[in-house]
Amino acid sequence: MVRWRRLSSVAGLATGVAAASAGAVIAVEKAAVGRIRLRPDPAGTEPFGQLRGRPVTVIAEDGVGLHTEVCGPEDSPVTIVFCHGYTLSQDVWHYQRQALQADYRLVFWDQRSHGRSGRSDPARISIGQLGRDLAAVLAATTRAGAPVVLVGHSMGGMAIMALADQHPELFGSKVIGVTLISTTALVDPTGWLPGPLRPVGRWAAPALLRGSSRGRRAELTERIRDAAGDLAFLSTRFIAFGDPDVSPAVVEFLERTIRATPIDVVADFYLALTKHDERGSLATIGRVPTVVLTGLEDRLVATAQAADLAAGIPGASLVEIPAAGHMVILERPGIVTEEISGLVALALGESATRRPA
Repeated sequence: MVRWRRLSSVAGLATGVAAASAGAVIAVEKAAVGRIRLRPDPAGTEPFGQLRGRPVTVIAEDGVGLHTEVCGPEDSPVTIVFCHGYTLSQDVWHYQRQALQADYRLVFWDQRSHGRSGRSDPARISIGQLGRDLAAVLAATTRAGAPVVLVGHSMGGMAIMALADQHPELFGSKVIGVTLISTTALVDPTGWLPGPLRPVGRWAAPALLRGSSRGRRAELTERIRDAAGDLAFLSTRFIAFGDPDVSPAVVEFLERTIRATPIDVVADFYLALTKHDERGSLATIGRVPTVVLTGLEDRLVATAQAADLAAGIPGASLVEIPAAGHMVILERPGIVTEEISGLVALALGESATRRPA
């Protein structure tokens, strides 16, 4: 009985210490987030997620409906097609839509199982399938012979590479320019982990994601995600951005967008990313003017990977953006928009010289 009481006392003490520690961590998180939110925030009134265009449902080859929106003048000399990244939606192009829709015809689409698009059979989830989906979007939203510039962020850039592998005939004819942002031709999905932990992450992550994304475990995982609160805010801020003074409204918008992506979609596309190798498509992309943009503080796609990508695309230019992370399109939107506009002007100029007299 004495031993049992001692064990109970020890267990009670340990539980109390753990609870106190957890409480202290939560208190620190709340204090940190509170301080961040007290800063002046010019983006606090931005209508994130509210900008809309003319809706078009593009039907993919397997019947999945891809939510697509078109905006801007129909008589624009070029259509710019925007491809978003992993766990995101077309809404992350908020600033680019605002800045460019007066001058160019713009097309935005939600990748399968993301945003407002239909859910995919897990067996059809791959980067190659995203390339075929992009081909369907181009066929449904652009006129035959009308020039197109493709812009892709992260996994959206990979979809463009897949399209180049599948339809090389489009590059130099229909597709006249490409902007690739925070992306790579060969994925290391554990790149954000410290070096010694990456082999463990490559081995453990697929099994952990499969286990947490199905059945009752998926329900529990979703409840944990919904309750993450300040921790989710801080982790999103750390992983996705490079500037410690990034707008809290921007961080909250991104965190909401990621959380809206179901956990099974997160798991299935993660596994697809681990199989991504589109190095063979880079010569095709190099047929047209191409710019590669990277944030120097990107924790998901290292600057060296972006440099390798640019080096693998004949004639591509590399733009390194200081104090910016993976979500450079939200963090340094002015620079990104300027680079897209410059690329469009260059592409239109080169395309005109290639046309027969």
